[in-house]
Amino acid sequence: MATLTASDLHAWLERRRRDGVVTYDPQQRSATVLGHPETVAVLADAAVYSSDLGDLMPRQEDFELFQRGNFVRMDPPRHGALRRLVSQAFTPRVVAGLEPRIAELTEALLSARAGERGFDLIEDLAYPLPVIVIAELLGIPTEDRPLFRSWADRLFERTDAGPDESLPRLASEESLAAAAPAVREMNAYLLAHIRARRAAPADDLIGRLVQAEADGARLDDEEIVGFAGLLLLAGHITTTATLGNAVLCLDEHPDVAADLRADPALLPGAVEEVIRLRTPFPRLVRRATTDTDLAGVTVPAGTLVVTWLAAANRDERVFADPARFDPRRSPNPHLGFGHGLHFCLGAPLARMEARVALGILLHRYADIAVDTAEPAEFRNPWVMITPTRLPVAVSPATVPAG
Repeated sequence: MATLTASDLHAWLERRRRDGVVTYDPQQRSATVLGHPETVAVLADAAVYSSDLGDLMPRQEDFELFQRGNFVRMDPPRHGALRRLVSQAFTPRVVAGLEPRIAELTEALLSARAGERGFDLIEDLAYPLPVIVIAELLGIPTEDRPLFRSWADRLFERTDAGPDESLPRLASEESLAAAAPAVREMNAYLLAHIRARRAAPADDLIGRLVQAEADGARLDDEEIVGFAGLLLLAGHITTTATLGNAVLCLDEHPDVAADLRADPALLPGAVEEVIRLRTPFPRLVRRATTDTDLAGVTVPAGTLVVTWLAAANRDERVFADPARFDPRRSPNPHLGFGHGLHFCLGAPLARMEARVALGILLHRYADIAVDTAEPAEFRNPWVMITPTRLPVAVSPATVPAG
């Protein structure tokens, strides 16, 4: 298969949109949702559109263990009970307190490349920064980050995914068997650390998760594995993607980079616009629990409903001039972090990491350009929109960094 790009995905989605913002394929028993209000309607209604797809997957013990604490794939009331317990430990105050450390790490990682006229943005900053932050937060060794990266690469890299794939094949025995070793390694690794915290409590996130209690309920070790693994993988890979995508956007729009240097107050809006334009996780899947109507299209019970966030975030009914990169866009109700009860719990951390790191990059360097002399590399955009290797050429700022 030829290498697919984010532009290929967006062009494919726009072609699909011509058939309607919601379409139904009776052969695959799947619905495709491309519109923003329609996607909001699906994600907001957990009763009609279930997140629990477990019975569609073959039995696989490693995935079943991980799913016990993965509330992304849970419906109420179990979802709410588990999320309340996790939220006791992963609080807004905990996240806000990480900002100085994020700035310190960003400065240290960039200082390691001081005097150089170029580096790989992913290898040298966008990957290690969020992984170190989350590892320190969880209380696991930061030096194990090559291991964490190997798990992410094996779980998120699907070179065969594309416009012609069959949805049931995503959860086939073959697909699960290919990913199972990475899940097995991660489960065993995290279980060992969780059991160590049971024996010797510590003031880190795993230690707090072990102690969390709500309405007399506590998390068991396997439930903590699911959340810790979710935070470790999805938590770091989202920030890695956002930083890489931000540099790609600014390389294409140097006038915006100049605006951000002149007015750092625009940085939060720029991060939101990056997530809208280059949505890291391009789609979410739900399943209809009952016969329903969505935008005039009959969706039978049991239908897999694929909401394309990457398309919803470019719906011209909601976003004027949707292909334009505008850090001043307001409002910007993008769905890059989902919507409804499954809205990403780690969104505040990802936003803060991207804002802080991007601000420091723009302060340290008068110019940051994608180095066309070196090949950039990307994940399959049907799985995730992100560079995995992004060589950049930089020019130091005349004002000393710090």
